[in-house]
Amino acid sequence: MRTTERIVADLDPMAAANCTCFNMRKATRAVTQLYDKALRPSGLRATQFSMLSVVQDRGPVGITDLAKALATDRTTLSRNLKPLLERGLLEIADGEDRRERLIAMTSNGGEALSQAVPLWHEVQTRVIKNLGRDRWTSLLDDLNEASDRFQAT
Repeated sequence: MRTTERIVADLDPMAAANCTCFNMRKATRAVTQLYDKALRPSGLRATQFSMLSVVQDRGPVGITDLAKALATDRTTLSRNLKPLLERGLLEIADGEDRRERLIAMTSNGGEALSQAVPLWHEVQTRVIKNLGRDRWTSLLDDLNEASDRFQAT
């Protein structure tokens, strides 16, 4: 038996159904689609809303710190920032040290976020109602703990 055939033969038939990564990604896709649809009138996607929210919350933030806050790598962050920079919702500024690059909210970004917040509140309320507040709280706690544990490794 060839190596590939042996690996396939050894694969648990329930591997996808029991795979943590598969199931988390499946849930993430479903939730992201729900938020994307709700936020569509604002012109923002869920990921863009999150980035704008973090920048709004932290003020001008270094690229490395923003990547860490979003649990992403700098390359992916740069790719995701590009449309927000091109639309003038965010801008890149020099930090105190010229080598430091800061991401800052523009007035257009603040307006876009203000328009999106009521849409976000509406979908957030639906998600909490659908899951139930106790399950939602527990889910957030579990996800935050999992993120902390796996980012530390």
